[in-house]
Amino acid sequence: MADRLDRKVYERELERMQDELVLLQEAVQAEGLRVAVVVEGRDTAGKGGVIKRIMKRLNPRVAAVVALGVPGDRERRQWYFQRYIDHMPPTGEIALFDRSWYNRAGVERVMGFCTEAEAEEFLRATPVLERMLVASGLILIKYWLEVSPAVQIERLRERVDDPSKRWKLSPVDATAPGRYEAYSRARDEMMERTDIPEAPWFVVDADDQRRARLNLMRHLLDRLSQRREPETVDVAVPKRRATATAPPARVARVPERW
Repeated sequence: MADRLDRKVYERELERMQDELVLLQEAVQAEGLRVAVVVEGRDTAGKGGVIKRIMKRLNPRVAAVVALGVPGDRERRQWYFQRYIDHMPPTGEIALFDRSWYNRAGVERVMGFCTEAEAEEFLRATPVLERMLVASGLILIKYWLEVSPAVQIERLRERVDDPSKRWKLSPVDATAPGRYEAYSRARDEMMERTDIPEAPWFVVDADDQRRARLNLMRHLLDRLSQRREPETVDVAVPKRRATATAPPARVARVPERW
């Protein structure tokens, strides 16, 4: 595992950015913005942890977490995207998706919970839908948290050994190490086909959770500040680490400032 960021540095920067998020929330309300943030990634990548830190000081009437469970019978008979569309924020609000419609391109596809035809239709339709959402005024920001195989196994073992973390372990999580390459292939195709200028993907190195949280939060603050302007601003990204299972090179990375 990568060396962890010093706790004092982490806590200082975290507190500072949480203060900034409160100010940004006020701007979202005042300007009538609609913001949806998708947080996706491998099992154990820390999706819930980073969302928890983002939400800590925000007003729950303005910023909401959307973490949908397994669809019920009625939902399975609906248009696939319908239950997610129902949670899109109105003006002046922020929605943080702890996993999202991208379940279909990842866990559902890898685990066989959907057919290949359903996965293909999802990959075809998603860019169309997201362009429509952005054209309607939604600010859509998509993050993928990436962890290495060794770190994933270490965190899964922690969940088994630590009773306070055992609730996080699901049967699907337990299969993740053996399907690492399959998830990589699914992720790559997902990004290749849904990384669009209107709603690009941003990859976060999540081997060190402290650094991942700070880097994502800093990027989110900067991105939202930029997107309050009508034009799209390109984000400078660092040189990627060359690994066999790294996300596609064309997908933007969140700058690693810590």
